[in-house]
Amino acid sequence: MTKTWNKIKEIIKKDPRYLPQAYQFVFEALDYTTNILGKSQHKTTDLERHVTGKQLMEGVRQYAIKQFGFMALTLFEQWGIKQGEDFGNIVFNLVENGLMGKTETDTIEDFKNIYDIKKVFDEEFRFDGKYDIQLSLNALGIKKR
Repeated sequence: MTKTWNKIKEIIKKDPRYLPQAYQFVFEALDYTTNILGKSQHKTTDLERHVTGKQLMEGVRQYAIKQFGFMALTLFEQWGIKQGEDFGNIVFNLVENGLMGKTETDTIEDFKNIYDIKKVFDEEFRFDGKYDIQLSLNALGIKKR
């Protein structure tokens, strides 16, 4: 893994827009995506392991919600990620440095306009837990306006 981190440090020197955590998250989201699609990293050909930009973006969405919940957008912003295209930039930085592969048809354009990050991770975010904030606010003596 040290070799990988050294390459990521080199990438960041050339393109300082994203923090190392963003690159780590993309690796984890790719692993999550390949698993949910049944595309094991241990398949014999690149094509058997390949996911499209659209598939990866859906994996990013699901994995981020699972890992970070309502904090996903805040973390992304801290890491330098403001839109879907940023994930494409990260992926292609990794591809250019030999840390990820791509097919002939893969382009950075595959990551554009898949979804609006702010909308998905802020405006449309729903708490799925059983915590009732209204009940808790009442217990604290805070009245709803």
